[in-house]
Amino acid sequence: MTTATAVTSTDAPTVRIPRATAAPVLDATRLWTGGLATAVVAALIGLVGTLVVRVTARTAALTTPIGGAALDTHATVLLCLSAAGAALVATGLAHLLMVSTPRPLAYLGWIVGLATAAATVLPLAVGGPLAAAAAAGVIHLVIGLAIGSLVAGAATAAARR
Repeated sequence: MTTATAVTSTDAPTVRIPRATAAPVLDATRLWTGGLATAVVAALIGLVGTLVVRVTARTAALTTPIGGAALDTHATVLLCLSAAGAALVATGLAHLLMVSTPRPLAYLGWIVGLATAAATVLPLAVGGPLAAAAAAGVIHLVIGLAIGSLVAGAATAAARR
């Protein structure tokens, strides 16, 4: 009876063929639907924020109103429309980054984070009553945090392998 022994050769180099990894497919409808929902949320945050500041100012019976003209109806509408517009711009930016950059959510996070920081500090830099500027800065911060987290979540959900 003969037995065969397996011979393994280490002389030949091993050739590894890389597997083709499929690029994620972006579901644009899902991304933009999430962006529209984010726009509604951002506008509502602006509305609720200004209402909270108005009620707080009245309840505290302050002699000088916190917002003055900064919290009148026209300014509130402008804030809500700007917040909704910022959410749509962030969605467009997410769409662009998802189809063109290697780590799109990292770039989106930095861009939205820095824009939120600028929007938070801007009322303090412009001047005016400190209480009004601080209230506007807090409202801008909450809007920016909501936009950043919701658009990033929509972008993640819209990317499919």
